[in-house]
Amino acid sequence: MPEKVSVVTLGCEKNLVDSEIMSGLVHQRGFKLVEKPEDATVVIVNTCGFIDAAKEESVNTILNLAELKETARLKALIVSGCLTQRYKQVLMEEMPEIDGIVGTGDFHKINEIIDEALHGRKPVYVGNPVFTYEESMPRRLSTPRHTAYVKIAEGCDNACTFCSIPIMRGKFRSRSIESIVSEVGSLAAQGVKEISLIAQDSTNYGSDLYEGFKLPELLNRVSEVEGIEWVRLHYAYPGFFTDELIETMAGNPKICKYIDMPLQHSEDAILKRMRRPGRQRDVRELVAKIRARIPDVAIRTSMIVGFPGETEEDFLKLCDFVREMKFDRLGVFAYSLEEDTPASRLPDQLPDEVKQARASTLMEVQRQVAQENGAKYVGKTLDVLVERYDGRSDVYVGRSQFDAPEVDGEVYISGCRAEIGEIRRVRITHAYEYDLSGEGIA
Repeated sequence: MPEKVSVVTLGCEKNLVDSEIMSGLVHQRGFKLVEKPEDATVVIVNTCGFIDAAKEESVNTILNLAELKETARLKALIVSGCLTQRYKQVLMEEMPEIDGIVGTGDFHKINEIIDEALHGRKPVYVGNPVFTYEESMPRRLSTPRHTAYVKIAEGCDNACTFCSIPIMRGKFRSRSIESIVSEVGSLAAQGVKEISLIAQDSTNYGSDLYEGFKLPELLNRVSEVEGIEWVRLHYAYPGFFTDELIETMAGNPKICKYIDMPLQHSEDAILKRMRRPGRQRDVRELVAKIRARIPDVAIRTSMIVGFPGETEEDFLKLCDFVREMKFDRLGVFAYSLEEDTPASRLPDQLPDEVKQARASTLMEVQRQVAQENGAKYVGKTLDVLVERYDGRSDVYVGRSQFDAPEVDGEVYISGCRAEIGEIRRVRITHAYEYDLSGEGIA
């Protein structure tokens, strides 16, 4: 009988894509994929190692799954992803429960690793992360069949002082336009309607392969693929957000009017310490330019509070900035000291209780902003991608182009029958803090 393999994914969408490729390789080999780890003889845990909380979750997950060797049929526990890329030696020395390790640049060798682990060899495949997957690799989607993520690049060349991504994912390296378009075509043939293009720094796309930035061309090429209705862009670096990109997003109806652009802070002194591009004036000018050219755009950003040296005055000015800018979506993170990063060596590190208190305060500021922002949709008609049916309330639930999967709000649709994966016109009647509700239009 073939081995039964379960893949458990932690962390970001980039990890999710890696897991889907490992699942495709495992399936191609003839192993049987199972959803529940309790049913598996081999479990692969694809870990996150970005911040302390993610590392802790990864370690706890590994330990919990290791218990299946005693309580179920588990033969081999394999750990992959960012945690292994960064801490391979520590994991193998301190966690004997692990039967094999694979890093972010070697996951395409997963079948070899499974074979070695099952033979008791405790393989460690963690090299320099230079591998970038291509469209020819098998992939088993774990998202709903109407939406999928596509990695357009791997790694990052930006030197933000707080970030460990370059340590774990390597240097920035783009996939070719042809490879990406081919993959999107394959996904569309499977019924995917929404493509979310992801990279650690998507606006830098193509600079290493071609002459200049090629994201506008890529967006147009992807939107031309038959069957694709929405093209969504994630993780735009403000330093490379060109006028050509703004014009492309404004003029192409298939590109979601949604920009995920982490800004991290508002105050120049903190931005300088973070080694972020530009200063507050540049951010204000960029956001104003985007909103002028794309009036209905939804801008998601993220902020880090409690960065070393952040004073109470800096934080209060950040709160005022968020109130004034009225970002449509906002993620707030308390600064996490990451070893081997420049920020970990900065003076004036703040206590955890101060960082957490500031994060809670800024989220409350954004909650009030979100209530105001939601009201602007009442009375409007939006296209909504239907994702599920709630039988208890007899409503369908979906997302508009202004909401990304998992992280943003939803739209509750009443008064109609719909198909999952269908895009329906909905007249918005109510707005809540982060969600909307309305009536389907026949």
